[in-house]
Amino acid sequence: MSSPSPVLETDRLLLRHLAPEDLDDLAAILTDAETMRYYARPFTRDESRTWISNNIQRYESDGFGLWAIVLKESGEFVGDCGPVRRFVDDRDEVEIGWQVRRARWRQGIASEAGAACRDYAFGPLGLERVISLIRPENIPSRGVAEKLGMTIEKEIDYKGFTHYVYAQQRLSQLAG
Repeated sequence: MSSPSPVLETDRLLLRHLAPEDLDDLAAILTDAETMRYYARPFTRDESRTWISNNIQRYESDGFGLWAIVLKESGEFVGDCGPVRRFVDDRDEVEIGWQVRRARWRQGIASEAGAACRDYAFGPLGLERVISLIRPENIPSRGVAEKLGMTIEKEIDYKGFTHYVYAQQRLSQLAG
């Protein structure tokens, strides 16, 4: 069985479409209580399957979604990252989101993948703005957003939890 072609490539990473065959690897991340501590609860295996299906539908409807993050050197599936349409505070937005396998935290993977996705959003997708929705207590993800050049725009209630809306305009990214 061949792996889907990469959508994006960085020095260390390939980002490619999620596929049903990624279920075991993705579920290992989404069912992990520590990894998912800033969500309402960890996902189940079936919810992880739905996560993949939802992103496959996004690829068809939007042309993008969360993509698998794979280490070039080893082929290891280490997470997902990508742009996703969200309706936030009465506004259509595109969020850059990420999840990384706990054993691979603090290796710069989320920042590297996130930067590639941000550049893709501002480049080929032609977006003027991207956001990331991050709970205030999620210091690691806040650090990733800040490394990407995002700043806190406001605080909102999203899905029953307080979130910061980190935002970045295309001009600020091009100037940086």
